[in-house]
Amino acid sequence: MLQRSALILGIGLLSCSGYGQNLITPFERSGGTATATYLEGISWWKTLAASYPRKIRMMTLGSTDSGEPLRLVVLSPGGDFDFNALHAAGDCILLVNNAIHPGEPDGVDASMLLVKDLADGKQVLPPKVILAIIPFYNIGGVLNRGSFSRANQNGPVAYGFRGNAQNLDLNRDFIKCDSRNARSFARLFHLVNPDLFIDNHVSDGADYQHVMTLLTTQHDKLGPVLGPYLKNRLEPAIYALMKQKGFELVPYVNDPAAGPDSGWNEFYDSPRYSTGYTALFATIGFMPETHMLKPFDQRVKSVYALMASFITYMGVHREEILRLRREAIRATGIQAFFPLDWEVDRTRPDSIDFRGYQATRMPSQVSGFPRLYYDHSHPYERRIPFYDNYRVVDSVAKPAAYILPQGWWQVIRLLQDNGVVMHRFSRDTLLQLGWYHIDSYRSAPGPYEKHHLNVAVKVTEQVGMIRILKGDYFVPMDQPANRYLAEVLEPEGKDGFFAWNFFDAILQEKEGYSAYVFEDRAAAWLDSHPALRDSLEKAKAADPGLASSGPAQLSWVYHHSPWFEPEYLRYPVYRYEGSLEAAKGLFTVH
Repeated sequence: MLQRSALILGIGLLSCSGYGQNLITPFERSGGTATATYLEGISWWKTLAASYPRKIRMMTLGSTDSGEPLRLVVLSPGGDFDFNALHAAGDCILLVNNAIHPGEPDGVDASMLLVKDLADGKQVLPPKVILAIIPFYNIGGVLNRGSFSRANQNGPVAYGFRGNAQNLDLNRDFIKCDSRNARSFARLFHLVNPDLFIDNHVSDGADYQHVMTLLTTQHDKLGPVLGPYLKNRLEPAIYALMKQKGFELVPYVNDPAAGPDSGWNEFYDSPRYSTGYTALFATIGFMPETHMLKPFDQRVKSVYALMASFITYMGVHREEILRLRREAIRATGIQAFFPLDWEVDRTRPDSIDFRGYQATRMPSQVSGFPRLYYDHSHPYERRIPFYDNYRVVDSVAKPAAYILPQGWWQVIRLLQDNGVVMHRFSRDTLLQLGWYHIDSYRSAPGPYEKHHLNVAVKVTEQVGMIRILKGDYFVPMDQPANRYLAEVLEPEGKDGFFAWNFFDAILQEKEGYSAYVFEDRAAAWLDSHPALRDSLEKAKAADPGLASSGPAQLSWVYHHSPWFEPEYLRYPVYRYEGSLEAAKGLFTVH
């Protein structure tokens, strides 16, 4: 199979005729055992761009936590590197991301080989197809090079580390953007505005015969236009092209406790992940996961084959991809409801052909206890269930607009990075707005990527007059970013800004009272408001703990009095349900 793949792909490990010695990659020079270091890789890409200046350009697009810039290599045979012009001309753009986890470097070397072959004519880039590649995304992790952080992986001899320069996992950072990398990626992504996206990885998990598994944007989340196209047309075509190249694909093995041969659920890629993030903007994302135990050179060839397959498909179906994506973006602009939570539909399984190895138990040579063992002398192929259909379990009606006070500048900055259209109020005003009271939530007991996630969020919807200040932000919901806005601004969004602690300041009271002072004020207030006293009596009757505690009753009165701060547990993103036209007089249009 290795020889067959090399013949099909035309990339014998040291077959570099036609290129100067300075374009032999570290992968080729090592006989397929080494991946490029950061300095080697960037130097190589600069040399390649200088060798083909009319069709290859390396751009610097933002900063990273490492101090090194984020770079983008663009292959545009027509010599146009203006992305707006390319989209206007009907070009179809593939964006490839490499080394988000630098210990998984297969895409780094496969991208170098592929672009070299495309530039030299050994592979063909179809007309009006543009290839944009991030050579190294997690540069801090690439620079933290060693040979032991991937204990389960079969090569290369040295590689980078999963954490970035802040020790962040960047494939959990696409919504919260704690890293400069993620902020730069957001701006890069919206500049490129890719039609398809690939994020190259290497898997962990079960052992099986497949060299590569493919995690695909969950099709139900893409809506009624792109979702069926992905599931019924695009994905099967890529599987067929890869089979022709000698690589049998299977969906990413989301390994169940019973073992993969019992079937599994499709991985749910929420927006914290790259493919979940791109789906918010109608870009179909793919995350190839080569198998950790397969030889490094074989894995690199499979990634090369996959990227070449996408390029081939885009050349044939370019107009269809662009048309359907335009339709999906238009539909998002007028969509009335947005899903906030999903669950797998176990009543509608599909089935796939899976090539595995018999799992068994044998005594551990470390402990003597039984251990899992995959027996390569007993391979099998069987049809297994695959649960790739999801259904919505929670959704929200779209408001006419969201209103966001300017004090929440971290959130505003992230919206700006994602190209969200916003207007600033030109004067102070009072508006009747919808808002949420946070009734309950559960904060994760341990840290997760610099945060303690808020989950199981329950809210009560309220309506009232809210004071809006000059400079606050009006965010209309008639724009391509609608899906992103609903996901991140609704407090029940599973990967929204409330989940990621951006609004935790509202979860703590800022004022209080001295009991000996407030006792007299509370008594006077109850005397002048008999309905409140009746409510207190009813609360005491329903709650023996309240009835038996004087401090608790005083606190109850305080929390039902005008002295209690309205900002406590009031979610500070407001829903405007009025006319967008009528609101225009309140803000400056940018």
